Amino acid sequence: MAFEGLSEKLQGALKKMTGRGRLNEQTVKEGMREVRMALLEADVNYAVAKDFIKKVTERCVGQDVLSSLSPAQQVIKIVNEEMTDLMGSTNARLNWSPSVPTIFMLCGLQGAGKTTMCAKLAGYLTKQGKKPMLAACDIYRPAAIKQLQVVGQQVNVPVFEKGTQDPVKTAKEAIDYARYYQRDVLIIDTAGRLHIDEALMDELARIKAAVKPTEILLTVDAMTGQDAVNVAKTFDEKLDITGVILTKLDGDTRGGAALSIKAVTGKPIKFSGTGEKLTDIEPFHPDRMASRILGMGDVLTLIEQASEAFDEHDAEKFARKGVSNKLTLEDFLEQMQSMKKMGGLRSMINMLPGMSGKDIEVDDNAMKKPEAIIRSMTPKERRDPSILNASRRKRIAAGSGTTVQDVNTLIRQFEQAQQMMKQMMSGKGKKRMRMRFPGGMPGM
Repeated sequence: MAFEGLSEKLQGALKKMTGRGRLNEQTVKEGMREVRMALLEADVNYAVAKDFIKKVTERCVGQDVLSSLSPAQQVIKIVNEEMTDLMGSTNARLNWSPSVPTIFMLCGLQGAGKTTMCAKLAGYLTKQGKKPMLAACDIYRPAAIKQLQVVGQQVNVPVFEKGTQDPVKTAKEAIDYARYYQRDVLIIDTAGRLHIDEALMDELARIKAAVKPTEILLTVDAMTGQDAVNVAKTFDEKLDITGVILTKLDGDTRGGAALSIKAVTGKPIKFSGTGEKLTDIEPFHPDRMASRILGMGDVLTLIEQASEAFDEHDAEKFARKGVSNKLTLEDFLEQMQSMKKMGGLRSMINMLPGMSGKDIEVDDNAMKKPEAIIRSMTPKERRDPSILNASRRKRIAAGSGTTVQDVNTLIRQFEQAQQMMKQMMSGKGKKRMRMRFPGGMPGM
């Protein structure tokens, strides 16, 4: 989980401070000392951490908090608000050009995941109804153009390339090509370096001057912590970037970059990469990220992911089958596939309030075994599990690399799910649901 270490230490420090009942100024200052240590260990910029602690302390020792009946809740609320403000307050949306195409120029150092992020952004914009195109302007890194073509093909977005000719010329020609073929967004993948140098910055400045991009988005590796902030500061001074994209936010991220970049550069984090798949990209919401770090969950993102993963028509069909007791193992398999699109069980649990950072044993491969069992069945067996006699179950177990006991467990779980679904959607079940949700539930 992103920020696991920071989240654990912050929650521990706040719990220790707020678990004493009534608060006084000394208690708050002791607690804030531990919070500051947690931030510094997460590689947050020293000046940023110092300013954050000062603001939170000033608000926490105010009379309204110390005299409150629930000072613990007040303190957590203040920390949440200040952390949200530190990361940018609200989600910073992309800017769009009044003329076609809108040009997004992505830059950054090698290894930050810039080329892959170009494809992720293109795929994300395609889902928003846009018609993006990629331009290959990294002519130095071996196979950079080929990599962009491969990931572009995977998200079904065309790639414009002119080999190793001057990147400025390629970028200008890409604009004409995009206009001719009516592509409304052009994403330019620029060259990176292992470290910042004058030649790199000069080339990027020339591309900027030639194409006048609507957005210059800096891609930084969230796992590099304070180094990412220094990189962002240098790029901003040279290019006047408009926003930042944080990659590898799913890894062992300490949190320093996310908590420091906005405060140091003044430029917002617009997107985050949350995994290796080309669909693993999210708009960056400071308030939701602060809630995740403090263990308060992120239900809104979970709902958004669910609405993307579960097709509304399929969900209604699934509900109707549940009512009529016609659910099949094929339906079961489809639901498992949709859950996998949401990032797996661990990702979903970490977004629930109070569950973030908890030491809960979750096997993200838990769905692999039932999936293998169902795929080892014939279509007839999936649609009608009642025909699964002993010999069929033995064959399925052998074909899926599992045991007969595993097959029996899956069938039993499926029958229980069938029964539960039928009860939930029956007359009494609907009545109970309406009492809990007066506005009604989708499909009811």
